[in-house]
Amino acid sequence: MITVSEVEVPELPLQRLESVIGVDRMKRLMSAADSAQHLFAGRTLWNVNSTATGGGVAEMLQVLVGYTRSAGIGVRWAVIAGDPEFFAITKRIHNQIHGDPGDGGALDTAQAAHYTEVTSANARMLLERVRSEDVVLLHDPQTAGLVPALRAAGAKVVWRCHIGSDLENRYTQAAWSFLRPHLAGADAMVFSRAEYVPPWLRDGSVSIIHPSIDPFSPKNQELDDKTVKAILVRAGLLAGNKGSSPATFTRRDGSTGQILRPADIVRAGPPPDPGAPMVLQVSRWDRLKDMIGVMKGFAAHAASPHVGKGDANLALVGPRVAGVADDPEGGEVLAECVDAWQMLPTEIRERIQLVCLPMDDVDENAVIVNAVQRHAQIITQKSLAEGFGLTVAEGMWKGRPLVGSAVGGIQDQVTNECGILLEDPFDLDTFGRGLARLLDDPEEAQRLGANARQRVQENFVGDRHLLEYAELFEAVVGA
Repeated sequence: MITVSEVEVPELPLQRLESVIGVDRMKRLMSAADSAQHLFAGRTLWNVNSTATGGGVAEMLQVLVGYTRSAGIGVRWAVIAGDPEFFAITKRIHNQIHGDPGDGGALDTAQAAHYTEVTSANARMLLERVRSEDVVLLHDPQTAGLVPALRAAGAKVVWRCHIGSDLENRYTQAAWSFLRPHLAGADAMVFSRAEYVPPWLRDGSVSIIHPSIDPFSPKNQELDDKTVKAILVRAGLLAGNKGSSPATFTRRDGSTGQILRPADIVRAGPPPDPGAPMVLQVSRWDRLKDMIGVMKGFAAHAASPHVGKGDANLALVGPRVAGVADDPEGGEVLAECVDAWQMLPTEIRERIQLVCLPMDDVDENAVIVNAVQRHAQIITQKSLAEGFGLTVAEGMWKGRPLVGSAVGGIQDQVTNECGILLEDPFDLDTFGRGLARLLDDPEEAQRLGANARQRVQENFVGDRHLLEYAELFEAVVGA
């Protein structure tokens, strides 16, 4: 049976952003908040996606919904449901929008019928709560099938696509052909990059809005070195005495949280020493994130005893696969990574850990990511395809240099002054040599990291994100 659930999000005060964005940007944000209050008088703003935890969309909604509520706007977040077949279909669409065949399965009439059946059932559940003239912001392919029913009921509907490909091929064409009939009635659409807009939409009502981070969330809040070490020791990522310091942090609601759940870790031998340099990639267990490629590039170049201090280690960090409901391939990809790790020489395996973070507590999961990003000397995002790659901005905010692929939104975030971009994401030698170069030159790594943090502060903090949504909703409601 289909059940639509709602996610409760605590209110986040807009005013706290001023310490990061400055007085002038804060004035613009508060003016937009006042206008939005009038615009949404008597209306509710709905966000709808397919999971409450795991991935950048759910993380952004935790923040954007909280700030929107603080602005005095009625906002709610609903999560649709589906069966395994539905999520297998939407994962296939996800991969094909990236230009990748995914599992190689079809997107034919049988899949279209099942997709429509599931999204129609979710729409009926939503329409028990959504009123005429409400504004509904739908996120990603899982929700596209909701557009017709919501529009027919009188709601204003915006569909937000967080993924895409710079190049068109037969897979992207198949995915967009599958979704296009459902999207025809949307009032507006939003993409992360202009290059992601399919050809048949380029003359329509389309906005380009980059994602953003929240500097005060558990994933990005400031942590001192002692707290970072305590969190990572408690979670099992570093060697140390688990009882020596309290592994505490500030939750989104302002209360104090504590690390209680260790990560599941595949590793040969003990945890790495806190003094050893760490190379890190954080992402879902997804073939397009190319965790295996990161492992091979590190093993071939950065794991050499002649690089840096000679003891650099690699952490590949993702969620526990059972905690991400809308990604059925996660377990398969993790198993493939473990198989590839087992094929490495023993002395290399001892320098690499595969980490699955607990998903039971969203804030606890986020602060472990925060701590490991702050501990890392270099952060990578060697994706083969990428929508935007919010983990890039998160790592840059911690003042760390990035070694990433020049694909998707990664190239919008990383410049030559804050990291290394790979023109060919399959070029493991260039990738590995880039890691080795920064491990050998910590002063250069520190310089790039300082530039990276400044770039995020100027371009990828939430005030800009909220302002662009406010402009979009004013156009949609006014129309």
